[in-house]
Amino acid sequence: MEIALKAMLGVALVAVFVVLAVGVGSFIAGGEFNRKYANKLMRLRVVAQAVAVALLLALLFLKGYLKL
Repeated sequence: MEIALKAMLGVALVAVFVVLAVGVGSFIAGGEFNRKYANKLMRLRVVAQAVAVALLLALLFLKGYLKL
């Protein structure tokens, strides 16, 4: 279970980084892509960050560092 959570957390963190990089890159470049996808990329980044935080909290809870 712990290994699976660590792997999913790694994937979530990479997803956050990729979405953030694409969003910043499109913002710098401007143009039609930025106008069309800027808000969608921002929402996707927020969702990816929420998933990463939830996985991190689950991992901390599983390890015993976090008590409910």
